[in-house]
Amino acid sequence: MLPPVTGIIHVLPDDVSCRIAAGEVVERPASVVKELIDNSLDAGSSFITIEIEEGGRRLIRVTDNGIGMSRLDAQLAYQRFATSKLQAEEDLFKLTTLGFRGEALPSIASVSRFALKTVSTGSSVGTETHSEGGTDWNTKDYAGPHGTQVEVGDLFFNTPGRLKFLKTVSTEFSKISYTVQQAATINPQIHFRLLHHANKILDYPAVATFQDRLVQMYGPTFLERFLPITQKAGPFQLTGFTVSPHHARTSRTPQEIFVNGRPIKNTTISHAIYEGYKSFLPKGKHPQFIACLQLDPTALDINVHPTKREVRFSHPEMLHSGIFHAIKEAFIATSSLSTDLQGPGEFSSQPPIPEARPSVQSLAVTPLASQTFLPNKGNTKPTHLSLFVQEPPEAYTVQKLDLQVVPLGQIQQTYLLGHINQDLYIIDQHTAHERVLFERLNQSWKEKNVAQQGLLIPEPIDLLPHQGTLLNEWLPVLSQVGLEIEQFGSTSYVVRSVPAMLGTVAVGALVLELLDELSEWKSTDSLERLIQPILATMACQSAVQAGRTMALPEISTLLLDWAREGYPMTCPHGRRVAIRHSVEELNTLFARASEKQPTAS
Repeated sequence: MLPPVTGIIHVLPDDVSCRIAAGEVVERPASVVKELIDNSLDAGSSFITIEIEEGGRRLIRVTDNGIGMSRLDAQLAYQRFATSKLQAEEDLFKLTTLGFRGEALPSIASVSRFALKTVSTGSSVGTETHSEGGTDWNTKDYAGPHGTQVEVGDLFFNTPGRLKFLKTVSTEFSKISYTVQQAATINPQIHFRLLHHANKILDYPAVATFQDRLVQMYGPTFLERFLPITQKAGPFQLTGFTVSPHHARTSRTPQEIFVNGRPIKNTTISHAIYEGYKSFLPKGKHPQFIACLQLDPTALDINVHPTKREVRFSHPEMLHSGIFHAIKEAFIATSSLSTDLQGPGEFSSQPPIPEARPSVQSLAVTPLASQTFLPNKGNTKPTHLSLFVQEPPEAYTVQKLDLQVVPLGQIQQTYLLGHINQDLYIIDQHTAHERVLFERLNQSWKEKNVAQQGLLIPEPIDLLPHQGTLLNEWLPVLSQVGLEIEQFGSTSYVVRSVPAMLGTVAVGALVLELLDELSEWKSTDSLERLIQPILATMACQSAVQAGRTMALPEISTLLLDWAREGYPMTCPHGRRVAIRHSVEELNTLFARASEKQPTAS
């Protein structure tokens, strides 16, 4: 008789399966805030308050004035796959609510100390229920205002593996601020309030229109910089605002996409918007936009991602085409662009460059031996040929090498042609200058000798709450590289000084670009690894741009600086700097491979 076979497959306990589900839904404190706000919105709330402590680690409390829940509903809400949003399978294909999965509350409760207090409309007594780690639920009567309050304490207290991957308090709170801002953007009829350690960080009272909300968030100059967009084609309708090419920046903030009231990331929509800007946007700039799409619920699938950040469209080609044409039409309909169109589909944000190359005498450049670029003297407004600036000689030292540099010219105001020693080089002027600036900044920082240049008039910068929270965390690091920024109000800052070698730089654009990158950087234990990306961004923002005419003395100086840095072939961001052709390669190309020296035919 054969012994009984022991199986190796078994059903996981409920607490383990709940924590696995939590890993999909609860990525960080901001994920909890989003799920709870979604529930508050679905409950018909007109006032939502979010209270945070320790960046969401210690406490997340979301209070609304929605319809509330009965005791039976409150006890069912923390069970897996319990939802009021679906009745049958076909409802999955016509969803009009936000929190439909029925996994949020049990998943959140399984990794926190959880409490729910709710009073339904028309009831005088509500329900309060508690749990620790999603088990041992206790329920009792509760007397309070109509609506629902959810408290999430000590998030990930029972999953230390998840807790250790959380970032700093400032970073996590910045993510929460952004989540609340997104919800407030698309729901202007609702009053949103966000507090951190009882300090009011964000307060957006209800307003009449979507446009009023954007002005409330981004300030009164918003309408001066953005163009309205609208389009209706097939099953979708597009409304929103997109930045005028005049005001495009290197920063990607804001780039918001909402589909049926839900913030998403979608490459089809983003690509269509970028394509619409293709012939209007200056090189190196990015579009800022807030695009809101309304679609028939049967035309998209929002059940393809646990956190509902991604959607699938049934007609992506139609969507892409409609958005593309909406962007193009917004530009064409704006008469202010007509004076800037230099040809079919070409846009320039720079003043026209004269065809004749200015004389060397009109340029304020140093002798080639000094290896520095100087601004125009006696003129407070530099010309378009004076973007290179002087840096203190003690801030940067180079090894003296025997170099023979012959500048040969410029191609399309972008590429430099030069003869260095025995080799011919074709060099990207922007990436070459970026690499030189980066090396100088890096060397100065290592020597603790970053010379600062105080701004004659400190430049004010207004930020969104989540940007300000992030900037505060990084201010000590930025000060070490010569960027002195002070807080001036809750979300306002002033830049008082910049590294001297950067010269005249668009300070506001530099700070916004840094914030875009800081939001993606990971914390490390090495200060040098933190500093390197900051220096790279500062160098990129300050380097001479493609499309700028350079005279031969400037070309010579840049080639010499680049060669003295050891001929680096990439910029700090990895883009190519130069193509080299040796004399041997040229001899081979011209069938002179057997000759040691080129001779006249």
